[in-house]
Amino acid sequence: MLARMDATSETILDLRGIRCPHVVLRAKRALRDISVGGVLVLECTDPLAAIDVPHFVNQTGHALAEQTREGELLVFRIEKRR
Repeated sequence: MLARMDATSETILDLRGIRCPHVVLRAKRALRDISVGGVLVLECTDPLAAIDVPHFVNQTGHALAEQTREGELLVFRIEKRR
């Protein structure tokens, strides 16, 4: 599920129950529709996302603004840089 939060220029992508590498593939697709400087928020439950998402962000030149864990929920805030 994709939700846009225009007031904060954040796009939230609910990826609960989705397994890697699909988490990264969906993030990559969602980033295409976000303006430079915008933020993509990923909400994931796959533990491997803690490894795959930061690696993806580093490879693509974006910035991982925040990474948090709330129980089994992993939340990543990715700032689009290019």
